[in-house]
Amino acid sequence: MDCIHLTGIRAYGYTGFLPEEQVLGQWFEVDVKLWLDLATAGDTDAIADTLDYRSVISLIQHLIKTSKFALVEKLANAIANAILQESDRVTQVQVILSKPAAPIPDFSGKISIELTRTQQTP
Repeated sequence: MDCIHLTGIRAYGYTGFLPEEQVLGQWFEVDVKLWLDLATAGDTDAIADTLDYRSVISLIQHLIKTSKFALVEKLANAIANAILQESDRVTQVQVILSKPAAPIPDFSGKISIELTRTQQTP
């Protein structure tokens, strides 16, 4: 199966376990991998035959900006589910959601959640 990778999607949001994270907010970074059939688009060179990834980027940024969850796991899951609902072309999605500056004393790394979800068949 073919894939589209979207990396480095950034937005400022208010998801976090600590109360100040939901008030002050923080930056989030998202990478997604979208599985879909790109054969027709490869032949036709038509945007109508593929996924317009601008809409996926916009969807992710909107969810980060407007969601207020306690857990980044919930935000990552919401992103994956929204992408699958938005496009029936996408058969599977992988989301890597990162907090590049998690408010943890003496920790300068980043926290990442990675999950994969598959389109449910009716």
